[in-house]
Amino acid sequence: MRAKRTWWIGAALLVLVLFGLLACAGPTLTARAQLGAAYGARIGCSCRYVEGRAMASCTGDKEPGMAMVRLEDLPEERAVRASVPLLSHRTARFKPGWGCLLDPAD
Repeated sequence: MRAKRTWWIGAALLVLVLFGLLACAGPTLTARAQLGAAYGARIGCSCRYVEGRAMASCTGDKEPGMAMVRLEDLPEERAVRASVPLLSHRTARFKPGWGCLLDPAD
């Protein structure tokens, strides 16, 4: 009985610690996700529509630490959407004479 009680107390403490870490790191994670998505969309759009490269070659242009950023080509809109799953997404569109511009944040 005592071992079962100790296990529950340990599990509850672990959950509390994880929630505390998430509460402290949450705003930083969200800000980094927003920055990564915006940067990824802008760089991906420039690669695809300014340089005219294939989207497959553009994924190699991501900086170290951007493994979570996913790029999606939207050819009918001449845009690239970048997302960090569950945290952020941004879209950059090609505008002739201006290059690639980020859509306003949601």
